[in-house]
Amino acid sequence: MTREELARHDGKSGRKAYVAVNGKVYDVSGSTLWEDGDHQGFHHAGGDMTEELKAAPHVRAVVDRFPVVGHLEEPEPPKKKKWGLF
Repeated sequence: MTREELARHDGKSGRKAYVAVNGKVYDVSGSTLWEDGDHQGFHHAGGDMTEELKAAPHVRAVVDRFPVVGHLEEPEPPKKKKWGLF
């Protein structure tokens, strides 16, 4: 799943609520703590929460309880230009 596809799963207007953590995409739609894609006013569905989860008051195992629905695709790094005349 690309970051653009993930962003469309923001939990608003009946859309599914997905979050990514360490490359895995989780469906948090079924949680009452993620209503309308909002988690207690601090986090929002549709994005990568890897860094945010490091400061969360709960352990990573809480996220692992949700179904994995895909993997986050990382863009390929830009190719290095070769030096030379052409």
